[in-house]
Amino acid sequence: MTGSTAEAEDAAQDGFVKAWRALGGFRRGAPFRPWLLAIVVNEARNRMRSAGRQAALALRAAEPGRGDAVDEALGRTPGHEQLLAAVAQLREEDRLAIGCRYFLDLSEQETAAALGWPRGTVKSRLSRALARLRSAMEEEA
Repeated sequence: MTGSTAEAEDAAQDGFVKAWRALGGFRRGAPFRPWLLAIVVNEARNRMRSAGRQAALALRAAEPGRGDAVDEALGRTPGHEQLLAAVAQLREEDRLAIGCRYFLDLSEQETAAALGWPRGTVKSRLSRALARLRSAMEEEA
């Protein structure tokens, strides 16, 4: 979401601190993971907005020329950079939906809770976002 590992780590750390402070407001019996991820996602959003729109749109892969061994160690496939570049060009709501559902491997219900969207909205936004991503990848190919 942030386009930077360091920025994501900072957002996660600040999100955890905010969650710790808000722990008294956590509803007993509610799922903890989506509650925590919603706080972290909001912190990442705030950081992206404060860093400017260019930072929000830039998802960076590894620096060019770092070698195949690094890509292999990080689990990158030949189309990895193209995929990340295509995702970076999507609208924010598309990036959030795809990021939570597929990059963070959240269920639809967890994605809905983390983003504060109804489950049906998650399904429809994912469908449209994946269609736009597919189209962008086909144009690039």
